[in-house]
Amino acid sequence: MKHFARFAIVALAGAAMLQAAVDPQTARLQVIHNAADPGAALVDIYLDGQLLLNDFGFRQASPYIDAPAETDISVAVAPASSQTVADSIATFDLRLDSGHTYVAVANGVLDPTSFAANPDGKSIAFTIWPKAMAREAASHNDKVEFMVVHGATDAPAVDVHARGGAKLVTGAAYGDMTGYLEVPPAKYILDITPKDDANTLVAAFEADLSGLAGSAAVVFASGFLAPSSNSDGEAFGIFAALPSGDVVEFPALQTARLQVIHNAADPGAASVDIYLDGAMLIDDFAFRAASAYIDAPAGKQITVGVAPDNSSSSADIIADFNLTLTPGETYVAVANGVLDPAGFVANPDGKATAFNIFVKSMTREAAVESDKVEFIVMHGATDAPAVDVIARGVGKLVDKAAYGDITDYLAVPPAAYVLDITPEGDPNTTVATFTADLSSLGGGAAVVFASGFLAPADNQDGEGFGLYVALPDGSVLELPAGSTPVGFTRSNLVTKAGLWVPGTLNLSSGRRAKLTYSIVNPAQVSLALYNMNGRQVAILDRGYRTAGSYAAQLTDSKLLSGQYIVKLQSGSYGESRALRIIK
Repeated sequence: MKHFARFAIVALAGAAMLQAAVDPQTARLQVIHNAADPGAALVDIYLDGQLLLNDFGFRQASPYIDAPAETDISVAVAPASSQTVADSIATFDLRLDSGHTYVAVANGVLDPTSFAANPDGKSIAFTIWPKAMAREAASHNDKVEFMVVHGATDAPAVDVHARGGAKLVTGAAYGDMTGYLEVPPAKYILDITPKDDANTLVAAFEADLSGLAGSAAVVFASGFLAPSSNSDGEAFGIFAALPSGDVVEFPALQTARLQVIHNAADPGAASVDIYLDGAMLIDDFAFRAASAYIDAPAGKQITVGVAPDNSSSSADIIADFNLTLTPGETYVAVANGVLDPAGFVANPDGKATAFNIFVKSMTREAAVESDKVEFIVMHGATDAPAVDVIARGVGKLVDKAAYGDITDYLAVPPAAYVLDITPEGDPNTTVATFTADLSSLGGGAAVVFASGFLAPADNQDGEGFGLYVALPDGSVLELPAGSTPVGFTRSNLVTKAGLWVPGTLNLSSGRRAKLTYSIVNPAQVSLALYNMNGRQVAILDRGYRTAGSYAAQLTDSKLLSGQYIVKLQSGSYGESRALRIIK
């Protein structure tokens, strides 16, 4: 590259001097070779019949030099073996304005009939595109400024997005050259998508512009999306030509970051083997365990298989799921649900509870704000209704999360919190309470997931309900259950069924407590009491009931002081309430 740059400067300066006797006026010019035709991998460039660039390689650029202006000039392209301008295969006439700065991009193919046609019907014949008002430096020394050239003959019109930021290029078709874009010097991931289709990724590239403050560049799309249909030419890529003539390749992203969490509470899946494209990924993966983030294949379909923990190969897989990950993106995949939904309590909101993998994109291995803790919340308890999560004394963190929902990221200061789980839209009734000490996690990110069954006895004695936190390194922490506050008021809106409990009961001295429930449709009803380990400790009422209101008495003197759950099951509808007993 250094030899080429020196040669180009000397050659172009010599050509300018030849013109000076006739016309001393000059323009600044950079030439970029972006013609992906293998037959033009090396060319000679002639300026007004004089050799300008010898053996000019594909994806090379000249530095900016002085070129003749205010006069017609002839640029000829010849094979690298040329002896004179008479060997040229294409000639282009240009006229440059004095004092202006230009980029000239050689692009296209020598015989368009031998290559894939452009999907937008653009001509792909070999040509030179001149662009005026080019820049040798940025207008602002604290920014990077660049123009973008769509030079891939078989690629459609595209948009270019800076991941996590704004759309940089809109609807650029082959041959288009944008105006200059201005960005802070930093590292970027550039997503190339079809025009007006942000959900389909063509390719993704990493652009490290962090050391280019004050610089200008020409970013050009180059090569073929389908090399095998284009004489086996070079594959698609993104490159940047600097004013010095140096050309930098933006590396394509081929992998994504992935964390896997096992949250399927079915006792039959307490420990499983995870396969990725038929190869063992995680052996003996336990319920409520998480992997650390790993690099996973991206940009193509992959198959994640789940097998019993005694599996010997992928032939033992009992469920598999096809995923396509976006290169450079970060994901959490949560295995959840039950193997045979008929053997478990139905979800009260009618959500499917069959074993599945829930995928969340744009997850984080660290907080965006270093002074915050950032986390997403997943509702993974199959027999629990939609809930709200309230940080006591702070506010509602999660609104109306039903089974399978995964929230966006929440950011809170690192501190200790009390989290109340309440039925959707009913802040006065607490299903469960947990303490979350996040005081040591400043700058960290996490996945908080609701796990297990509200009623284990009705779900093959699976693990009881709890809240857990998965950290990026694969560590999983259990949030301890906390005490439930007193003074709840009853709900005054009954849609399917209603269960009212007083919040706190004093059962000393043989005192009886009345628990009231109401149903709106005739059904087989069960009203039961469970401890916080999910074990049934009392049946309060059971039988077929017509629509109406009913009362049950709680008198069991053998119950210990502590936290309990009262559960009403009316047909397929279930509702739970927290109850604190003091003796």
